[in-house]
Amino acid sequence: MEDKEKEILEEEQAKEGTEENGGENAKAEREPVEEKAADGGEDTAGDEKKGFGKKQKKDKKEEAFKQKIEELEDRVKRQMAEFENFRKRTEKEKAAMYEVGARSIIEKILPVVDNFERGLASIPEEEKGGAFAEGMNMIYKQLIGELDKLGVKPIEAVGTEFNPEFHNAVMQVESEEFETGIVAQELQKGYTYRDTVVRHSMVAVTQ
Repeated sequence: MEDKEKEILEEEQAKEGTEENGGENAKAEREPVEEKAADGGEDTAGDEKKGFGKKQKKDKKEEAFKQKIEELEDRVKRQMAEFENFRKRTEKEKAAMYEVGARSIIEKILPVVDNFERGLASIPEEEKGGAFAEGMNMIYKQLIGELDKLGVKPIEAVGTEFNPEFHNAVMQVESEEFETGIVAQELQKGYTYRDTVVRHSMVAVTQ
């Protein structure tokens, strides 16, 4: 009887040991799974963090790129404005140089016109219808016509009120025909070039 009880007791102890080993094995099997799950969670968070960092870097690069484009556009606009100002300034300087050159040539031609007029005025009345006089007169008219095309105009003098902007009074004369302050004689003809005086008229004014 005692042997039987001893045998039953040993069987129960063996059974308890088996259950304990089984529990420990199950726990051991669960722990790797849980650790794996935990590891998986950390990897996901890390990936999200890396993705956010890449996006920030991309946004910064795009912003820097846009800023660079704006700077280049601003530089191009400034250069275009400077070039336009340079072009206008150059055209203005060229026009001014042309005007200076034209005035200089006109001033040199005017004495030739004066000599033509003196020569025509000195021709005797009986010779004014001759071939030589007619030729001189034709050349004179051609010269005056070309000057007129360039914008060279004679200044009105005799019978007009004295104007210091156009007339240069060198003497005063008495006149029954004109009132005081009126140009009575034109001693040398004056000319304008494009509404600016090239040479003032030399005149005598009624006193």
